Amino acid sequence: MIGKIVTLAAVAAGGVLLSKKFKNSRHSEKTSTMEDSIEVNVPVSTAYNQWTQFEEFPKFMKGVREVRQLDDTHVHWRVEIGGKEEQWDAEITEQVPDTRIAWRSTSGAKNEGVVKFYKIADSVTRVVLQMDYGPKGLVEEIGDALGMVKMRTSGDLRRFKEYIESRGKETGEWRGSVPQH
Repeated sequence: MIGKIVTLAAVAAGGVLLSKKFKNSRHSEKTSTMEDSIEVNVPVSTAYNQWTQFEEFPKFMKGVREVRQLDDTHVHWRVEIGGKEEQWDAEITEQVPDTRIAWRSTSGAKNEGVVKFYKIADSVTRVVLQMDYGPKGLVEEIGDALGMVKMRTSGDLRRFKEYIESRGKETGEWRGSVPQH
């Protein structure tokens, strides 16, 4: 009996905290920040080159249905979030070979970020992903409050590691630069 009361109290407290968080977030456009990293056992150029192959993202990013490269600095995303399909366009705002790729959305789901590549050893690279995003609607806000974006991103990085390490080489490359703007 006491265990049930403690459980009910914990659930009620969690519900109150989530309710307060959502009430506060509805008055302003909420932005959340996420950062994660992983070490992959490939050279920095291999990890970077594979990350420039945006159209390959559905092979290791959960929920990503399609990424179309429109030109050197624009991509179109089609994803499933919380059981709903979302689409948006993004612009590459900076790209430095073997170092970093930065982006921001230009339509749809608000997001921007950077992925950075650090040489740890000749065949080991640390990939660091930083992202700011704006959850839309109650389902996305609840997912954000429960850390779902962080969990999904961590899983995507693990799947990227498995994908590139199992291949041992990139599926393509784009070695051009995009100056920061």
